[in-house]
Amino acid sequence: MTKEPVLPHAVLLRPRIYIGDSIAIGPGKIDLLRAVGASRSISAAARSLDVPYKRAWLLIDSLNKSLASTVMDTATGGRGGGGASLTELGKKLIAAYDTLEQRLNAEAAAELKALCELAGTPSR
Repeated sequence: MTKEPVLPHAVLLRPRIYIGDSIAIGPGKIDLLRAVGASRSISAAARSLDVPYKRAWLLIDSLNKSLASTVMDTATGGRGGGGASLTELGKKLIAAYDTLEQRLNAEAAAELKALCELAGTPSR
């Protein structure tokens, strides 16, 4: 049985997926969705990722416009306050991306170790 190489925690593949001409899903959008899911707020999510609110909104809007349905529901502010929540599609998108990312990193462990060695960064 072959032992898999152990990599430093900082070595990680973060894929960007293009589906057709209009759909791009990558780590930025996924991290933003994850942060909105945790905070239930686009502005809080944007702050936590150090992204301007307008940029965060545009990223979410691009997903909402390019996918079959929306990834997030929003409620405007007011007496009860506003907020945002992930739709079922948004949750499934994060889960599918996470699964792909884990699989890619597991399959590429030897190559990532080799790249670390070429860069002069010791791997564990």
